[in-house]
Amino acid sequence: MAVSRRTFVRTGMTGVAAAVTVGLRVGDAAAQPSPRRPGGIDRRALVSRHDVVRTASDPKTPLQVGNGQLAFGADVTGLQTFLPFGTLSDWGWHSDALPDGQTPSDFAGQVWDTHGRPVRYDIPDPERPALSEWLRANPHRINLARIGLRLLRADGTEAVEADLSDCHQRLDLWTGTLHSRFTLDGSPVTVRTSCCPDLDAIAVRIDSPMVADGRLAVFIDFPYANGAEKFSAPFVGVWDRPDAHTTRLRTRGPRRADITHELDDTRYDVGLVWRGGGSGLVRVAGHPHRYLLGGGTGTRLEATFLFAPRPTPQVPDAAAVEAAGARAWPAFWRSGGALDLSGSTDPRWRELERRVVLSQYLLAVNEAGSTPPQESGLVNNGWYGKFHMEMYWWHAAHYALWNRWPQLDRGVGVYRSFLDSSRERARRQGYQGARWPKMTDPGGRQSPGEINALLLWQQPHPIFLAELDYRAHPTRATLDKWRDVVFATADFMASYAFEDAGRQVLGPPMHLVSENSDPKVTVNGAFELSYWRFGLRLAQRWRERLGRPADPGWERVLDGLSPLPVQDGVYVVYEGVRGMWTEYIFDHPSLVGLYGWLPGHDVDLDIMRATAHKVWQVWAWDAAWGWDFPMLAMNAARMGEPDRAVDFLLHDKFGFDDAGMPLGGSRVATPYFPGAGGLLYAVALMAAGWDGAGKDAPGFPSDGRWRVRWEGLGRAL
Repeated sequence: MAVSRRTFVRTGMTGVAAAVTVGLRVGDAAAQPSPRRPGGIDRRALVSRHDVVRTASDPKTPLQVGNGQLAFGADVTGLQTFLPFGTLSDWGWHSDALPDGQTPSDFAGQVWDTHGRPVRYDIPDPERPALSEWLRANPHRINLARIGLRLLRADGTEAVEADLSDCHQRLDLWTGTLHSRFTLDGSPVTVRTSCCPDLDAIAVRIDSPMVADGRLAVFIDFPYANGAEKFSAPFVGVWDRPDAHTTRLRTRGPRRADITHELDDTRYDVGLVWRGGGSGLVRVAGHPHRYLLGGGTGTRLEATFLFAPRPTPQVPDAAAVEAAGARAWPAFWRSGGALDLSGSTDPRWRELERRVVLSQYLLAVNEAGSTPPQESGLVNNGWYGKFHMEMYWWHAAHYALWNRWPQLDRGVGVYRSFLDSSRERARRQGYQGARWPKMTDPGGRQSPGEINALLLWQQPHPIFLAELDYRAHPTRATLDKWRDVVFATADFMASYAFEDAGRQVLGPPMHLVSENSDPKVTVNGAFELSYWRFGLRLAQRWRERLGRPADPGWERVLDGLSPLPVQDGVYVVYEGVRGMWTEYIFDHPSLVGLYGWLPGHDVDLDIMRATAHKVWQVWAWDAAWGWDFPMLAMNAARMGEPDRAVDFLLHDKFGFDDAGMPLGGSRVATPYFPGAGGLLYAVALMAAGWDGAGKDAPGFPSDGRWRVRWEGLGRAL
C-alpha cells in the first residue's frame, strides 16, 4: 500500500548579491522611517547594554542567531558542539507514513448536536484513532542539522565541555553576531557565529592554533525527524535511526560542496563554502550522516552552511554573511520603536528594559517568517512544531505598535493563503464566511482535537490586525489587502451566532479562551461576546470606508448580541457558570481582557473594576501562562493603576532567563514566546497610550520613579 508523506516548502531564494546588500529579513532597511518623539534615544547604547554574556552552556536554552525564517541555537562554543540545539526553519516539515490502508480523507471526526442540527467537527475519530493521531502529529517541523566543533585534547581524545577553560560568550545584539572564546589544553579558540539576513545561511569564523595541528574541525550532522514530540524539549530530532534517512555529498570544487538530506519524501540541501580546512569535507567513518571539515596549515577556518529546499548555485562566504548581518541588524534597531528607561529611579527599570530589548531580538530571530510561529518559535518543537492561530495575535500584534511592518506583513499573508480552506471548513459545518483553524500547519489543515475544533477566540484576530494596519497605513491599498479576509471573518462570526428568545447567543458547543469548561454547556463566554462586538463593529466600519452600506446580517447580530454575563456585580467567564471563583480561577484570566487588551465595547467600568480586583485577589497564579501577565498589565493601565501594571510585567511567575527567553512556567515549556510578544504590546500601550488616553506614558507611574523615553511607537486601539 502506498504511503503519503508531505513536505512543506515556504521560502523564496534570492541571489547572493542580494544576500550581502539588501536589508535584513528581520528588519528591512528600506522600510519607511517611523515617527519620532523629541529626545533622540541613543539606540546603540540602549541595545548594547543588554548584550547577553555566558560563561557556560545552558542545557535548556541556547543563544541564537537567525533571520526570522531560520534560527540556529548555540552552546558555549558558539556552535552545537556539546548540546544538539536546533537549526529550525519555517519551511522545513516532514510527515511520517500514514496508517496502513488509510488516507486523510478517511477521517470523519465527530458529529455533535449544534442548536438542533448535526455538525461534524475535527475531533478525534473513535473509529480511526491511529489516523486521528497521524493527522494531529503530521506534518511536523524538522531540525535541519547540527553544526559543531570536533575538539581533541592534547592526548588525542575528544574533549567535553568540562575540559574547556576561560569560557566567555557574548551575543552582540547590535550586529546579531555571537562571539565565543575558550581555551583547551592551553590553546585559545575564538568563534564568531552569524546568520545571513536574506538567505538561510549560518556562518562560522574560527581562529585557533588547533586548526593547523588538526585538533579542531567543524562537523555537520543530520538527524531523522521526531514526529512524536508533542511538548517542547530542548533538543529536536532522532539520532539513532541512521537507516531511516539518507545524505549525499557532492563536491563542487576545492572549497565548495553540497549535501542533500532526504527523510522519506522530505528533501532539502545544504550548500557549503569554506576557507581553510585543507582536507575538505569528508564523511566520518561509522557515522553515515556526519561530515567533517578540517585540516590545513593556517590558524583560521571559516565556513558557510546555506540551507534551502533545493540546490543553490551560489553560497556567500562567511565574511560576507557576517558583514551583511553587521549592516542589517543596526538598520533593524534604528527602525521602528524604542523605549529607554535608564533615567528611572525604580531599581527594576533595567530588568524591564532588558526584557523589552531581548524580546525584540528573539522575536525577530524566531518569528518573522512567512508563516505564523509555533509557541516556542524556532528554538525547539512543541505541539509537533505546529502553530496555533489563536496565539498569532500575541506573537504578531506588537509589530504594529512598534512600527515593524516588514515583519508583520510577511506573516499576515497566512490569512489570505488559508482563506479558501477556512471557507470550506465553515461551509461543511453549515456556516457562512471563513472559520479559521486553531492548531495547524503551512497547509492550513486543522489538527484533530476537541479544543482545536471548538475554540472561538482566534476568529476576530484578522479584523484586529487589519485595523492596526489601516491605522498606520490609511489607504485604499490597505483596504483592498484585507477586504476579503475581513468580510469572510465577519460573515462567519455573524452566522455562528444563534438566535434564541430574541437574542443572539454564542455556543454551545464552544471552548472558552481558558479552555477549562464543558464545551457542551458553555454559552456566551464573556471575552468571546466582547470580541464579537469589537470585530463586527470594525467590519462594518470597513464596509463604510469602502463605500458600501452596512451589512444587515452583521447589524442584526450586533443589535441582538447577548449582554456580557454578570453575577454578584462582577463579570464571569460564561453565562450561568457555577463556582466561578473556586472552579474557574486557573488558566487564562480572560475577564481582564475585556478592557485592556480590548478597548471595552459595552463594558461597564464599575463592574470591570470590581471584576479586575476580584481576579487580582483570588487567581491561581501558579496556573497562569506567559501572556496572561501582559493582559493583566494592559487592564491595570487602562483602569488608572499603573503601579499594578508594572508589577504584572515583573511578576515572579512571569520570568525571563538570562538570554531573554520567556519561561513557560509549570504548565508549558520554555520558551513560551506569546509572553514576549505580549510584553512588547503591553509596554507600547503603557508608553504610547491608547485611544482616549490623555497623557504621556499613561501606563507607568507618574510619581517620578519611572522616566519613560520612547519614540516610534504607535497607540493601541
